[in-house]
Amino acid sequence: MIKNKSMGILFYLRKDKPNKNGEVPIYVRITVDGKRSAASVNRYIAEERWNALAGKAKGTSDDIKKLNRHLDIVKKSILEHQGDMLERDKTITAETLKNAFLGIDSHKHTLLEVFEQHNAEMKQKEGSEFAKATVTRYDTTIEHIKDFLRVVYKVRDIRLSDLNYKFITDLEHYFKTKKEGQCNHNTTQKYIRNLRKIVNIAVANEWLDRDPFMKYKAKLEESKRTYLDAEELAAIETKHFSIKRLAEVRDIFVFCCYTGLAYVDVAALTKENIKLGIDGKKWIFTRRQKTDSVSDIPLLPKALAILEKYQSHPDCIYTGSLLPMRSNQKLNAYLKDVADLCDVKKDLTMHMARHTFSTTVTLANGMPMETLSKILGHKSMRTTQVYGKIVNTKVANDMTDLEKRLETKAV
Repeated sequence: MIKNKSMGILFYLRKDKPNKNGEVPIYVRITVDGKRSAASVNRYIAEERWNALAGKAKGTSDDIKKLNRHLDIVKKSILEHQGDMLERDKTITAETLKNAFLGIDSHKHTLLEVFEQHNAEMKQKEGSEFAKATVTRYDTTIEHIKDFLRVVYKVRDIRLSDLNYKFITDLEHYFKTKKEGQCNHNTTQKYIRNLRKIVNIAVANEWLDRDPFMKYKAKLEESKRTYLDAEELAAIETKHFSIKRLAEVRDIFVFCCYTGLAYVDVAALTKENIKLGIDGKKWIFTRRQKTDSVSDIPLLPKALAILEKYQSHPDCIYTGSLLPMRSNQKLNAYLKDVADLCDVKKDLTMHMARHTFSTTVTLANGMPMETLSKILGHKSMRTTQVYGKIVNTKVANDMTDLEKRLETKAV
């Protein structure tokens, strides 16, 4: 028995399977970390000509020498497969090593095969268990991975058994440096997180013996959330626009500033979402498409006024929506013009309205964090607490400015 770390190779006889000449087959047993797997070496021998202790045939005749040379070749082949698997950082088990020796691919599943199956099943549950945006994100992820395999690995697909730590770090590097547009850290991690889900499925189904993410450590960086202060919001609210399109875009943006709704949730609003709340006033009752969580929002006067303004708008009557919506891309493009005309030096986007609601409109005016979290439809208070940090930072900066003014005044 030849040992190599936790691996052992032993030749032995299967005495329960004699042939018609009374000879028994020789088998090789591979042991890795205490687990065994065996295979025939396609040779037979009489029991009395076998040295069980040495694990080889005994004697010096030509046929015995030839047989022992064959066993040496088998042993060498197994060791070479082991070395190859180590070099490629592939998972080594008794079974995978035996299959490599026999030329059998025990891992027929490929990454894209499992990924596509997952996405197809997710698509079937769209609207019930998964939001459309979530389904789209996984479709986008698989397309990026296809590009990565083609550009970096020069292949169309990859076996699950070939996934390793280097594959993940190569993919991360590709997203951050070579992908067109170059993804930032958080976007890269979101794509890799989607890949991790697919790997977890493979591990759970025992298509993978080892999790290639085992040594991979990464977490999202806290992103900077830009918002409008009270003066900037007021400048946009009070600005008169001679262009109807920009006036409508401004109103949609301001509506989001006073409701905290994301673009996709505003676009889905209908009259059915407006009902009387526990206080007898009008509320928005909806579910966030991103998280499928409940978001019940009391309508502030400014938000309600905007809804009333557009209740007879032709587009709203035709589509059943509460506001004359355009695509998110068009709204964001028009908001750049709005910002220029209002002399706001920030890159206005629809999502900035949600951040403005969470900071300037609510927390800065004393709304409890728990209440804001419920209105925003957050599943975790930790998500909401980011806005608390932003508000506290502004308080600290304002206090510093105040100290300086007081010191100047004293002098």
